[in-house]
Amino acid sequence: MSFALTLAQPDSEPEVDAGIDQSLRDDIRMLGRVLGDTLRDQEGEPTFDLVETIRRVSTRFHREDDQGARRELEDILLGLDPDETISIVRAFSYFSHLANIAEDQHVIRRGRAQAAAGQGPRPGTLANAIERAMEEGVSTEGLRKFFDTALASPVLTAHPTEVRRRSTMTHEMRIAELLAERERTIEPTPEEFALIDDELRRRVLTLWQTNLLRKTKLTVLDEVANGLAYYDYTFLRQLPRLYASLEDRLAGIEGAGTDAPEVGSFLRMGSWIGGDRDGNPFVTADVTRETMRMQGALAVRFYLQELDELGAELSISTIRVAVSEELLALVDSSPDLSPHRRNEPYRLAVTAIIGRLKATAFRLEVADLAGVSDKPNVRPYASAAELRTDLDVIDRSLKTHKSGAIARGKLRELRRAVDCFGFHLAILDSRQNSDVHERCVAELFEVAAPGTGYKSLPEGTRVALLLRELATARPLTSPFASYADETVGEMEMLRTCARIHKVYGPEAIQTCIISKAEGVSDMLELALLLKEVGLVDPAGSAAVNIVPLFETIEDLRNSARVMEQMFRLPEYRKLVDSRGGMQEVMLGYSDSNKDGGFVTSGWELYKAEIELIEVFKRHGVRLRLFHGRGGSVGRGGGPSYDAILAQPGGAVQGLIRITEQGEIISSKYSHPQVGRGNLEILAAATLEATLLSGDAKAPREEYLTVMEALSDSAFKAYRGLVYETPRFEDYFWESTVINEIATLNIGSRPASRKKTRRIEDLRAIPWVFSWAQCRLMLPGWYGFGTAIREWLAKNPDGLPLLQEMYREWPFFRTQLSNMDMVLSKSSIAIASRYAKLVEDAELRESIFGRIRAEHQAAIDALLAISEQSKLLGSNPALDRSIRARFPYIDPLNHVQVELLRKYRANDTDEKVLQGIQLTINGISAGLRNSG
Repeated sequence: MSFALTLAQPDSEPEVDAGIDQSLRDDIRMLGRVLGDTLRDQEGEPTFDLVETIRRVSTRFHREDDQGARRELEDILLGLDPDETISIVRAFSYFSHLANIAEDQHVIRRGRAQAAAGQGPRPGTLANAIERAMEEGVSTEGLRKFFDTALASPVLTAHPTEVRRRSTMTHEMRIAELLAERERTIEPTPEEFALIDDELRRRVLTLWQTNLLRKTKLTVLDEVANGLAYYDYTFLRQLPRLYASLEDRLAGIEGAGTDAPEVGSFLRMGSWIGGDRDGNPFVTADVTRETMRMQGALAVRFYLQELDELGAELSISTIRVAVSEELLALVDSSPDLSPHRRNEPYRLAVTAIIGRLKATAFRLEVADLAGVSDKPNVRPYASAAELRTDLDVIDRSLKTHKSGAIARGKLRELRRAVDCFGFHLAILDSRQNSDVHERCVAELFEVAAPGTGYKSLPEGTRVALLLRELATARPLTSPFASYADETVGEMEMLRTCARIHKVYGPEAIQTCIISKAEGVSDMLELALLLKEVGLVDPAGSAAVNIVPLFETIEDLRNSARVMEQMFRLPEYRKLVDSRGGMQEVMLGYSDSNKDGGFVTSGWELYKAEIELIEVFKRHGVRLRLFHGRGGSVGRGGGPSYDAILAQPGGAVQGLIRITEQGEIISSKYSHPQVGRGNLEILAAATLEATLLSGDAKAPREEYLTVMEALSDSAFKAYRGLVYETPRFEDYFWESTVINEIATLNIGSRPASRKKTRRIEDLRAIPWVFSWAQCRLMLPGWYGFGTAIREWLAKNPDGLPLLQEMYREWPFFRTQLSNMDMVLSKSSIAIASRYAKLVEDAELRESIFGRIRAEHQAAIDALLAISEQSKLLGSNPALDRSIRARFPYIDPLNHVQVELLRKYRANDTDEKVLQGIQLTINGISAGLRNSG
């Protein structure tokens, strides 16, 4: 008996893939065997046998909805003592984690095999995007112009759906490295193979003996530290290498060799962690200040490490090679007086740069965090551009004195890193709710002019008052007045942003976002508060972008109207022009989905983009969309490449920002090569959506009419269930782990905006996360089946048109493809066990009966439109991956249900709650994009 996964054989794939799939199977079997041996050694043979028994019975229940298997499974689980339960949960959880590692290695292996087989660049790579662009007549000059003006920015957020600890992630990353070593070591000796195998076993054993759960709640600065880890893992090194590869490809096409110009740094990292205070009272001015210190320290520390290694490399002697005059001028400021290096000017130049960089660490107030103890008596860099200028001096001297190949090594990557990351590392966004801005502005007016009654003023009067105050040079705030704590905190936060601008440069904080933006006054209120701290000038210039976030269905429908009104205001248009004539708009996927369901959310987002494009075109303003996507389809997730290409024509224009949230950050960026591949996907999709005209053609009017009808029906079905069904919130709270999720220490932000059970007050993240845990994934499909059924009832011959829409319209196809994946991960059989947790039998049968019927209707409609015989029929690789996981995810669900019964019956054994928390961890790992 072996604890190992068996994957289904591929149906029919190229020969190059057959060997790769076998390698994936071999990796998973090997890791399963190591985990099985660890389990047997640590917990004993009976526990190992129990795990295997549960896996087999669970598989029978899942595949056949076998009620005998269900009863057998319940009997086994009811008979477990707490210690056995914990061991079993950990075993299945760790297998999911190890399977994820093997699959990530498989992605890398597949890419390498395709490249080695000469199959050409894959879709989703810059090489493929450039090749396609040139086939459509785009010149390299046009490509360079694109890169010089584009912006593609993944923005990391701390939204709490990542349940793993960094300790376990560190071990898992090392296991991934060992798998790669195991494969790439050519003809390893028995000793080499044994060394790798021994370390693999040690790492798995260490994982088994490591606590999977955090014992204390994360602080915001913990979240900052977790986010910064990905710069060490991936961004700091892989982003410069991506640029180098891109430049070499363009130079190769142009025949320019190494003399080709550099491309602009269009891929830039962003972050909300430490700057997003919407609903998070723990993000304060002090926290934001410390966040920027941590970011700056990491950048400086990285540059110092790289410079130290660069100095060791550049042992070039003037006895052999001449150097430039400007390099000698740089050498003159070097503190290194050693006679051993007087003929090594490049090393002396590097020490001069190191001295100024260390002094800069003190100017930035990060010396303590960057490990710099002694302050050199030299002038610090005023900006990262000055550091880059000194590095460019070294670069030019090397290139003009027969050392160009040396310049293309570490120095090239360091120069690009400084350009990309500066001293701020990542662009930190500031975000706050419009209600907070409103209360602050109301108090400022009331203190300055008692009786203003700002909150009771109609919108037009508010706007007029705000515009008058914006044009006034005198401050509205007074140092002699007293204000409420909220107003004091908000003003201190904005003053901190202004100070960060002065210390780290204007690139450090470029955007202030207004959550729940509903009207013109919401945007002007923020502008007024920014004026108070000097980030907006009364003359009409802004040092930051003022960005509305449209979140609900109603807000999306009004977004174009709001922006039309904003652009008609000369005072606001001045602010836009001062930012280069570019206005960013953020679209919220999560709240719109919770508000109106998957179908309507997607459609209203698409329509909002079309209307915004027209408004911006009419006013001559460049549109930059910021997509607030989650990890799961229920929060706007799904493959980024397809999602970007499915945008309406004109929506990208070389500019796009996308949130990367929770567990998606680790799955995308914890492995360097996988991380680089995901960065490249974003860049390639942005290029294609901007330059490839064929993909941007407008859909037929008939498609839009059909989609509007489908959205209307789906909206009514979704709202009818979630918001209009009596006691639906009771069903939700009893049939999911929403209460128990709150006990996990996975984030600093509260799960609900208010202390109620109302769905309206619940944040979108725990809403979606809870449905994923019980395997219904309801936010990712509910309403679609009803919409199709009702439309076909009115249009009996309409199926061919829906099938055509699926084939021809990227938006419709992407929506259905995402739903295909969600439905494949769902299990109505397992969901039925969670439904049994609802005490009121009538409520349970009524609501779950509707959910079951809609689930089947969604599957039937999807298969008919996509012309598939089964879910994921067109994506066999993903189908195999998901199905292979069921024997290891399903038992966790079954155990979770039994533990929930005990916990809610007031079982006081602390291992019951611990077991629930572990199952949440394992299920999340198995599903990969669940929150």
